[in-house]
Amino acid sequence: MLKQIAFLLLFCLSFSLLGQQTAREKLEEIAVIEQKVMIPMRDGIRLATDVYRPKTKNKVPVIFSRTPYNFNSWGDGEERTRTYQRAMQAVEKGYAYVVQNERGRYFSEGEWDILGVPLTDAADAFTWLAEQNWSNGNIGLLGCSSTAEWQMAAATLNHPALKAIVPQGYGAGVGRIGDYYEQGNWYRGGAQQMLFTAWLYSVQHDPMRPRLPEGIETEDLLRLQRFYDMSPEYPKVKWSDGLATLPVQDIIKAQNGPKGIYEEMITRKPNDPKWYEGGLYHDDMELSVPAFWFTSWYDVSISPNLALFNHVRQNAAKEVRDQQHLVIAPTLHCAYTRATDNTVVGERSVGDARLNYEEQIYAWFDHYLKEEPQPMVKKMPRVQYYTMGSNKWQTADAWPPANAEMLTYYLTSGGKANTRNGDGKLSTTPPAKEASDGFVYDPMNPVMSYGGNVCCTGDAVKGGAYDQQEMELRDDILVYTSEPLKEGMEVSGFINSTIYLSSDVKDTDVTLKLIDVYPDGKAYNLDETIQRVRYREGYDKEVFMKKGEVYKVALTPLSTSNYFAPGHRIRIEISSSNFPRFTRNLNTGGNNYDESEGVIANNRIHHSKEYPSSIELPVVPKKMAAETPKRPRRAKPQLKNAEF
Repeated sequence: MLKQIAFLLLFCLSFSLLGQQTAREKLEEIAVIEQKVMIPMRDGIRLATDVYRPKTKNKVPVIFSRTPYNFNSWGDGEERTRTYQRAMQAVEKGYAYVVQNERGRYFSEGEWDILGVPLTDAADAFTWLAEQNWSNGNIGLLGCSSTAEWQMAAATLNHPALKAIVPQGYGAGVGRIGDYYEQGNWYRGGAQQMLFTAWLYSVQHDPMRPRLPEGIETEDLLRLQRFYDMSPEYPKVKWSDGLATLPVQDIIKAQNGPKGIYEEMITRKPNDPKWYEGGLYHDDMELSVPAFWFTSWYDVSISPNLALFNHVRQNAAKEVRDQQHLVIAPTLHCAYTRATDNTVVGERSVGDARLNYEEQIYAWFDHYLKEEPQPMVKKMPRVQYYTMGSNKWQTADAWPPANAEMLTYYLTSGGKANTRNGDGKLSTTPPAKEASDGFVYDPMNPVMSYGGNVCCTGDAVKGGAYDQQEMELRDDILVYTSEPLKEGMEVSGFINSTIYLSSDVKDTDVTLKLIDVYPDGKAYNLDETIQRVRYREGYDKEVFMKKGEVYKVALTPLSTSNYFAPGHRIRIEISSSNFPRFTRNLNTGGNNYDESEGVIANNRIHHSKEYPSSIELPVVPKKMAAETPKRPRRAKPQLKNAEF
């Protein structure tokens, strides 16, 4: 029996390798393949680059992807196979496909710094590609996540060869946009997002790692790449346990992980000058190329991503403003093409969410790189967005849709909003009497993350929509729910929330989730946010609380497009932790990252005429059910719609 199993495994492996070889052989029939081309940067560092270009005497445009990930095409790994697939797709459509490792990654020389890769590397690569005798001089950028994060800052260089970008799931490249100071997904509302802790463990290369000799010849690299991958193998970590390590600065060290830049980055505050020294895009930089933006409702940074689109639409040169288009899919991070005729995100089915991504992207590149006018691009909607609940793709000329109007729901209760069995309500009528709800936040027993807009945390957090009913039985979660809707309501845009808080500690966090409650009680999360209270007056200073005083806390806006069907209810959850998506606030007023012990906070949410805690929803339909408010005012998200 064991021999049969071994034979079967060997057969499967052989078949897999044959498939890989066949993919390469098929590509070789139509493409010139040049691997481990060491492109020089201005400081002498060389970056490892693979080029796949059509066998033609005609000059061709370039689709360029730069990445920190391993794309070595030898072996049977999934990423290696995808490299050939992407190259085949591009070459068949008349493009050279070029993939390059960032400096300090795998076969590229130099030292790697996440989010701090010199912009000069982009400029030097563009110049080299444009000057090749097979290139028509036009370059477009394509990639998702870390292969997209560098595109925006590079698009501010005004390099003559860069004609278009297609950034997908690009939040890790967004630094400061208006009131968002996420600094590449490191923060949300001043609280650290823990995704980078787990991600850096499995990505950063230890400074003591083995290295190839400087100046090694391409001939030797081509030989070595067949059996040396330069890819470290990181022992697996159960991050559901590992992220609970205190102090936070020792998490990777506690796992015997690689040394790197994590321990320095963890000390940076949201407005630290170092965030502005590297490759992040900030709102004082002018993006100067056409961009086709891809985002998704359950990505880690959907709100800053949408804010960036609006920022470019408002502030770029007129011609460039009109060359910005946006897609918002109902998927997890970089999962656009995984949509099916029954797309399930977490536990919730959102219907047939498929879209002709490839057709639109290559029409975009044909239009700007081949300079062949494309009717699809000329007629392309400014915004294509998917509305969950009604489960359909929609289009708009702006984000939020121009006809969205803000509707305010106020928090009310009889003082016992704890758990979903409490008396917390959302009402369109402002509260008339003094009331508040208290809860105890113990950082050693935080509210655990369940679903949501996540990435890269291993087994620690499930992404997507999950039924929150069981979570809502915790006494440290305040639950506020509307009456069942008599008429359906589409909420599409930025969701603003203002919470009035008092506490007996110097600092704490306020967390908020937006929920769609079904008639049977299922409660699916739509988006979530957090605000570290010490940063309530801005990220350039820390202002601590005094015991018993009430403070206004405006949380970073959420985003969604969801149809609340008749009979559904709108719900929000408020607490002080969402762990391990975000680090726990230890409530001491200290650095947090170097502390091992916290203090318990007695927090109180106020809702009255003087302290009208509320949430503002961008409603597309004109009518509301249950309680009919005065005519809603025009939507005013934190970042206004672009002007068209």
